[in-house]
Amino acid sequence: MAVPTFLNRNVSDLCVGKPTLKPLSAAATVSEALALLNKSNEPYVSVWSCNHSKNVLEGECGCVGKICMFDVICFLCKNENSENPSKALETSVSQILPKGNLIVRHLAPNSSLLQAIDYILEGTQNLVIPIQDYIGGKSRKTQSKSSSLRCKHRDGVEYCWLTQEDIVRFLLNFIGVFSPITTSSIESLNVIDCNVMTICYHEPAISALDSLTLAHVEQTSVAVVDDLNRLIGEISPSTLAYCDETAAAAVMTLSASDLLAYIDCGGPPDDLVDLVKVILQEKKLSALLELMDEESSLSTSSSSCSASLSCSSDDELGFCRNNGSGRYSSARRAEAITCYPNSSLVAVMIQALAHRASSVWVMHEDNTLIGYVTFKGILKVFRSLANARMITR
Repeated sequence: MAVPTFLNRNVSDLCVGKPTLKPLSAAATVSEALALLNKSNEPYVSVWSCNHSKNVLEGECGCVGKICMFDVICFLCKNENSENPSKALETSVSQILPKGNLIVRHLAPNSSLLQAIDYILEGTQNLVIPIQDYIGGKSRKTQSKSSSLRCKHRDGVEYCWLTQEDIVRFLLNFIGVFSPITTSSIESLNVIDCNVMTICYHEPAISALDSLTLAHVEQTSVAVVDDLNRLIGEISPSTLAYCDETAAAAVMTLSASDLLAYIDCGGPPDDLVDLVKVILQEKKLSALLELMDEESSLSTSSSSCSASLSCSSDDELGFCRNNGSGRYSSARRAEAITCYPNSSLVAVMIQALAHRASSVWVMHEDNTLIGYVTFKGILKVFRSLANARMITR
């Protein structure tokens, strides 16, 4: 199959089996968003301009963004919010949505895969697509009676969304179509981004908050390095997205290296939890301390098998289950996923997908950083390949 023909496939081909989006009104509070996140099996919740819970389906209604626990953590780290987190949690969700009109965009199900890639290269992270069932060769809109739980509109349409990871995974399944370029090194393909955001291991984690916010938008991470710029680990927004809101206290009090241990897949060690509480007392942040105590009491009141974050048989990949909330965590451990300049594009794709990492660090043999490769950078290669094939036709 020719590359241009393959990339003209409908995006609906990628939507088979995708879960229906759970809607949250932009007028909802951060507290309501937290409740929905804790009930969800996904790290993100879609935010809509209408209120599905009240069956307000008149007028235009569209997805205006997405929210995850990382957004809440960053919000609580602001000085005015850390002093009174309970009041901050009553803020409207619309106030903490990641900035940028292109982060979430609607796309018709008959749009091409190439158009989806173009949207991602323009900065889109999630593509919102109507779910369709295909019966007898004809498409019909999915109907549902549970409109309060599903994102259903006036015409009965439900929605799912596609991520950059979904598209890269789909391309990997048909990697032979793009041979032999995918066996070329990432260095030769010029996909290594050298604009690395770093923090030294002994520096306060809170000093990286602005970099983390930017990394969240760009779907990268902040590298934790030693004094010789050698990679130690990473503080990843996607990892923080699987923590609870009390991680804001850890970000505000711990060093970068201690935060790595705190957000690791196995859960925060008791000594670090105690250290966070001591520093909160010293900084007179009693409200955050109370928030930690409340969360701790909620965990201990549940059964022992549902009270903590535990690793499953998938531990080698860092897959964990937050049994307390029932959310399956695909977040890996805080250790960084790395490759080298001579690694092939397909090898980096497999690495990123296997570890559910939106970016892979590129380093020298001595562990000093060069840059990173993102899903977006990978998709640029496939887009340029399509351009080249169309020109030569």
